[in-house]
Formats: sequence, C-alpha cells, structure tokens
Amino acid sequence: MHPKALAALAEIGIDHTGRSKLADEFKGVDFDLVVTVCDSAAEQCPLWLGKGRRVHLGFPDPAKAEGSEEETLSAFRAVRDDIRKQVIALLNTIS
Repeated sequence: MHPKALAALAEIGIDHTGRSKLADEFKGVDFDLVVTVCDSAAEQCPLWLGKGRRVHLGFPDPAKAEGSEEETLSAFRAVRDDIRKQVIALLNTIS
C-alpha cells in the first residue's frame, strides 16, 4: 500500500497491516455486499459472480496527485474521507 495512504489511515486510527486482494481469492465465499472503490477494480472485475450485491463507488487515484508533499498527502486524505462518507451512506441505505 502507498505510504501516504498508510499515513492518511493512521491519522484516523487505522493501522493497515493487510494487503489488496484479487476477487479470485474469494471464489466460493458468500457476501451480502461487495463494494469496489477504484476504477481499475471496476474495469478488471466488471461483474461479481458470487452471492451478494455489487456496488462500485468510483474515486480518483490519489497516487496520481501531483504537487508538494502536503498537497499529495491532502489528496489521500480527501479520498479517505470521501470513501468513509460514501460507504457509510451506502450502508445506511441497506440496513
């Protein structure tokens, strides 16, 4: 994971120790909801063949942000905050 993504998560108390996973790793696993958040996931995995509803929430890739150290870190913070807001809103519509 990008170091600035880790820093942005740490700012809100999340210690990320995992890794990104491919959809193939979850064959045979049932989910109620599958949420993809990056456009490459939507392109590479356009359909979910497992159980569960699939929703794509697109966000810009903050790793492509240009500028100073603070400006690029700010891009990661903005995406982090947008993901949190939109995923919570999505979960509130289905609960």
